[in-house]
Amino acid sequence: MKELTVNLLCKLYGLDEKIIKFVDDKERLLKDKFNYIDEIREYNQYKVIRKIQESKLSSTDFNWTTGYGYGDIGRDKVEEIYSLIFNTEDALVRPIIVSGTHAITLTLSGLLRPNDEFISISGTPYDTLLKVIGVKGKEKGTLLEYGIKYKEVPLKNGRIDVDRVVKCISSSTKLLLIQRSTGYSDRKAITIDEMKRAIKIIKEKYKNIIIMVDNCYGEFVEIKEPTEVGADIMAGSLIKNPGGGIALTGGYIVGKSELVEQISNRSTAPGLGKDCGLTFGTTRSTLQGLFVAPHVVAEALKGALLVGMVYKELGFEIVPDIDDTRSDIIQAVKFDSPDRVIEFCKGIQEAAIVDSYVTPVPWDMPGYQDKVIMASGGFIDGSSIELSADAPMREPYYAYFQGGLTYQHCKLGVMKSLNNLYHNNLINKNKLTT
Repeated sequence: MKELTVNLLCKLYGLDEKIIKFVDDKERLLKDKFNYIDEIREYNQYKVIRKIQESKLSSTDFNWTTGYGYGDIGRDKVEEIYSLIFNTEDALVRPIIVSGTHAITLTLSGLLRPNDEFISISGTPYDTLLKVIGVKGKEKGTLLEYGIKYKEVPLKNGRIDVDRVVKCISSSTKLLLIQRSTGYSDRKAITIDEMKRAIKIIKEKYKNIIIMVDNCYGEFVEIKEPTEVGADIMAGSLIKNPGGGIALTGGYIVGKSELVEQISNRSTAPGLGKDCGLTFGTTRSTLQGLFVAPHVVAEALKGALLVGMVYKELGFEIVPDIDDTRSDIIQAVKFDSPDRVIEFCKGIQEAAIVDSYVTPVPWDMPGYQDKVIMASGGFIDGSSIELSADAPMREPYYAYFQGGLTYQHCKLGVMKSLNNLYHNNLINKNKLTT
């Protein structure tokens, strides 16, 4: 059977047999790590099933209304389920939250007032948030423009520098932001244990300060979530992990009820809050995606490990490393060359299920300072829980691989990307046979 598969890959996808053998060899080295991922998948799957059952989800909950969205029982059920799964008092889950950046912005602007200060305690945030804050770009309506103050504390040896954070907190500091995922950086994701340690120390000294977590790319990677280890409020995107590749759009915010209320007033209007807001019939797809999310995240994690193993064995630097504890689905590869980045992303695009015939090129993507190349061809446009990769075109030329609804799709992406680098003489070919 394996011979038939190899012949199919060579014939239909133009793969060199040496590439297939090399990837297969590296895959075998990951068996124990794949088994561990399966254990996390199993735990999280049972957890999600039980929490949905506790909500008494009914077929009638998939009905929806029009207009203002009064009486949208499906919307209320989705938010109840999110609150149960993430172990919080309340949740705001809406299709009108267009991205993770939007969910984070909504949270910050809902909780902060003029002269309030917030501190990013995991270093510099993701590129798109820098424009939201106002430290990059010339956008209107930034947080700085509204009189909100901002500071950041870099990580120390990859960990939150709690001592420095505590020293930086002033009388005007209202909120501390933790970005769980690596973003466009060379650091590892912040683990749940690391968040727990930092939050505990900070809360002992400043019990009223708000701890917020940007949870994008991190859901269901570990068996606990940030809100289970002390985070007060958390935000993310439905077209990443929790949407399972099925949710059509949207974002979520979960946390303490008084905080969610403030944010919901910002999302609609004071006095309207969560009571208004149509879901446009998305309840079914949102919950189907949430149901399969633990399985899909596990598949994506296995794909990330395979990318890391293959390119590390070829001599490239990777973040995180193979034996590191993973807390998001992203695998970064340091290519040190724009040509390698482009060919890598082209290979991922060639493996895409949608728009596989399209060639990605670097472009001025909205919200980013540098040109960005993005390989993305999913059933949901822009879904980064589906097979995708992107990279800012700047030194040292990291490419960031994420997603994959099935492990085999991830593996195909790995082989296609490596095939491109091989045939364009962008790797050491001798390493393929050692």
